[in-house]
Amino acid sequence: MSILVLWAESGCRAMTLNSVLLPQLSTGQGGRAGVHSYLRRRRRSWVWNQFFVLEEYTGDEPLYVGKLHSDVDKGDGQVRYVLSGEGAISIFSIDEDTGDIHATKRLDREQQAYYTLRAQARDRNTNLLVEPESQFIIKVQDINDNEPRFLDGPYMARVAERSPVGTSVVTVVATDADDPTYGNSARLVYSILQGQPYFSVEPKTGVVRTTLPDMDREMQDRYLLVIQAKDMIGQMGGLSGTTSVTVMLTDVNDNPPRFPRKSYQFSVPESVLVSAVVAKIKAVDLDAGLNAEMDYRILDGDGLGTFRILSDPDTQEGLVILQKVLDFETKSSYTLRIEASNRYVDTRYLSAGPFSDTATVRLLVENVDEPPVFSSFVSRMVVSEAAPIGTDVGSVSAHDPDTFDSPVRYSIDRQSDLQRYFDINSSSGVIRTNRRLDRELNVLHNITIVATETLDPTQVGKAVVLVSVADVNDNAPSFAIEYQTFVCENAQSGQVVETLSAVDPDEPENGHQFLFSVGAEAAWNLSFTLRDNNDNTASVLTRRAGFVRQEQPLHFLPVVISDGGIPSLSSTNTLTVTVCDCDVHGSRRHCSQGAELPDGLSTSAAVLLTCILTLLGTTLRREPLLMGDERDVRENIVCYDDEGGGEEDTEAFDMFALRHLNQMQLTSCDAIESLPPPPPTGTLESRKDKNRLFQEFIRDRLKEADLDLAAPPYDSLQTYAFEGTGSAAESFSSLNSLSSLESEQSYEFLREWGPRFRKLADLYGHHEGGGVASGL
Repeated sequence: MSILVLWAESGCRAMTLNSVLLPQLSTGQGGRAGVHSYLRRRRRSWVWNQFFVLEEYTGDEPLYVGKLHSDVDKGDGQVRYVLSGEGAISIFSIDEDTGDIHATKRLDREQQAYYTLRAQARDRNTNLLVEPESQFIIKVQDINDNEPRFLDGPYMARVAERSPVGTSVVTVVATDADDPTYGNSARLVYSILQGQPYFSVEPKTGVVRTTLPDMDREMQDRYLLVIQAKDMIGQMGGLSGTTSVTVMLTDVNDNPPRFPRKSYQFSVPESVLVSAVVAKIKAVDLDAGLNAEMDYRILDGDGLGTFRILSDPDTQEGLVILQKVLDFETKSSYTLRIEASNRYVDTRYLSAGPFSDTATVRLLVENVDEPPVFSSFVSRMVVSEAAPIGTDVGSVSAHDPDTFDSPVRYSIDRQSDLQRYFDINSSSGVIRTNRRLDRELNVLHNITIVATETLDPTQVGKAVVLVSVADVNDNAPSFAIEYQTFVCENAQSGQVVETLSAVDPDEPENGHQFLFSVGAEAAWNLSFTLRDNNDNTASVLTRRAGFVRQEQPLHFLPVVISDGGIPSLSSTNTLTVTVCDCDVHGSRRHCSQGAELPDGLSTSAAVLLTCILTLLGTTLRREPLLMGDERDVRENIVCYDDEGGGEEDTEAFDMFALRHLNQMQLTSCDAIESLPPPPPTGTLESRKDKNRLFQEFIRDRLKEADLDLAAPPYDSLQTYAFEGTGSAAESFSSLNSLSSLESEQSYEFLREWGPRFRKLADLYGHHEGGGVASGL
């Protein structure tokens, strides 16, 4: 067999490959040794492991890495060496004749630590492999070319003030990109360059610790440290890196509060309002945060009940607050002894002394011009509602509290007495009634009295006067509700059809006591009677059995209700009873037509409605019945028997009278004389009555239009004197028209315009026989 004998080392750690052929022993039968012979078949005769090359080579020539050689190569140039893999050609080159490998570029182990390549030996003529392909590694050997780096720096750390020596503050960590497995290039040592003698750092671990006791935050609260990390175990020539560490001392409550001064003095106007801040003091605490929070309290002094003190949570000031009204004329100064103490105390530092301090505060009251002061801010008075105008209700009194003692003038704030029910004497303050009072309208009057100094009108004081109006019996009782009473046709005698109650706006002291009775005018009423129940109610009972709706649908019963006041007042109320058809249970089924009242319709309205219906029935009996066609004409105001002939027709009435109603004041005789000769179809007396009725109707409408502020700005009388234009129906006037017998125009289209034009269609339309309708 043949093997490769590696390698002769050069100064650059390159390797050369030398081939040596070894004879192979063959054995014969029986295990006897045979002769030495060379095998025809060759095994692989070149192998290698790896090459080494230094990083960061800065020479001008390519760096020799190693040499490839096969024992097949006889040196005759028939073997060609080929290199492939990572960095082949771009970084590493090979001499295909000699197999020498060179690095053509500068290598950096921190970017790539090794390269894997493949080597081939080929026949130059046939380009066939003369040896199997082999793989080898070129490893980049490290040098100390990277300094340590603090990837997490700069650092911020906190430690409590007055911490003991050796207290851990922070741990710093540096990294080195060099190979930690080769040499000391990545072995680091920490040291402190700045921050001594207060802090130190452990060389191997990078832990920063305190080295001095009793560091005071109030003296220095911030320290800047510079920490160094050096490789090569700190030896000379090693590379180093630095970082900064900012150490903040946190506060502990090691300082008591102290007042800068032992006494304070403030001036306070006597007009200052209660709950106002009149003074501010502040004790100084060198600590911070919760450790500097303070509470203030008044220990003693002559202002304990007049003032109190609170701590401002934002500024830690002591706020002196007024609790009572000040009066310079009564007391002109106050003295307080105030203590300030820490809210939170650290018992470790109590040995240094008490964590509190005291100071004296003197408050001087300043005199100011004060407004008048009433003897009572709220006064209550009572007056009868029957009191005549000018009755004294009561009086108020105010004075100037200042030493000047200015006279005071009284008045009523009219915003509180818009109706001017009361008046006041400007000098004496006596309040009198100025109008009649009505307790039922206003039981309590809340008026404001104003007192003004005569020497200084800007000084004004106010007080409230509550005037209660005492009740007198000045209202008569009435029905409590609007009753809708009914009685069945089959009602029996003595049956209760309604229970009445009453109300009275007055309020007697002992309560209401109503008496019910039937009015004297109801003596003829044989249908109903009234029974007083002696409990402020009364029952309405039938006096007979059987009622007939057709004969009398409504019955009216006058009820007299009197109160028990002094003097006693009474009123007559009419109860309307409707006759209804009822079932066997007494429930109404049908009531008299027109007698069923809707909800909310009063009895008086029912009586009035009944009277109107009665009068209307009488009128309808006197007037002739209208035909069905005439009922559809809704616009008729006055019905007369003459057929009008248009504006030129003066037989029915004089158009001049319509145009000049305000100027014409005709007597009955003048009206008769001014009328045209009567037509043969009517009499003079009926014509005069209808003309007068029409004139009065127009005159009444004129007056209403003149008094109506919301009426449109035109005279509605124009519609009677002039015919309008622009109508789609064209003119209906008989002016310039042919006679009814000569006209060939058809008026049948009027029937298509609806019921409003039906009368005109009947007047002007042709009958089926061809005649013209004439007459209403």
